[in-house]
Amino acid sequence: MAVYYFILYFFVYGILGWCTEVAFAAWKEHRFVNRGFLNGPICPIYGIGVGVVVQFLSPYKDNLFLLYITSVILVTALEWLTGFILEKVFHNKWWDYSNMPLNLNGYVCLLFSLIWGVACVIIVDFIHPLIHTGLTHIPFIIGIILIVIFGGVTFADLYVTASGILKLNKRLAKMQEIADELHEISDKLGTNIYKGTITAMEKQEEISSSLSEKQEEVKKNVSEAVETVTVAMENVSQELKEHIEELKKYYKETGENTTRIQKRLFKAFPKMESRKYSESFNDLRAKLKELDKNRRKK
Repeated sequence: MAVYYFILYFFVYGILGWCTEVAFAAWKEHRFVNRGFLNGPICPIYGIGVGVVVQFLSPYKDNLFLLYITSVILVTALEWLTGFILEKVFHNKWWDYSNMPLNLNGYVCLLFSLIWGVACVIIVDFIHPLIHTGLTHIPFIIGIILIVIFGGVTFADLYVTASGILKLNKRLAKMQEIADELHEISDKLGTNIYKGTITAMEKQEEISSSLSEKQEEVKKNVSEAVETVTVAMENVSQELKEHIEELKKYYKETGENTTRIQKRLFKAFPKMESRKYSESFNDLRAKLKELDKNRRKK
């Protein structure tokens, strides 16, 4: 029965956590934002975190100090572990407390850990007894049916979300590859222009030293120097120009083909960062923000 109730706790507190996140986002941004990792109305980290707290720390409910300290430690460990695993699996950092004092790897920070501790004490002492009582009134067979239904939906949602994230990483990899090629072309062109300019400067120095002796040759050398720079600036074949335009077009199209799930994740985790494709990730996020801003103006 312990496992049965733990699974029920997972879904109840996961849904309540999602409601809390949505309410906070609505208060902060004055609009609806699905703040969950999954598409459905559930935050697994709340379901697991609060489920573990009420399952293992309820025996300490009569000792307020011990309950608070153990809640802070347990929730902090769970949040750090969740952030670490998500980053290692998907190569994205979903939230970041790096700008907060006394943080650990940006996954957790002291202030929020203390706040979670207070929340856990309130849940264990006041909220959980009511929820547990309500769950005991659900017939066992009905509870099993609900677990199967919610479990199936959650696993399907997890598969769709994970697939969307992996596809996003592939898209970011392609965008980063295009951006790197454009940078390489730009660097080569810059080197050619630099060499042309240096050559022109050297010719000008030669010209200055013979200025009083050969007026006609001076004019000729000046023209050659200017032509050298001009040729270096224009020494880009039509084929290369077309290739650059194709790369820019493909880069734009790749960024625009973002799915609804991927757009939702950008909104749900505004501080999310990509560890492998930071340049293309930030560029894509800026474009999505601009599109969302224009859409809301209409």
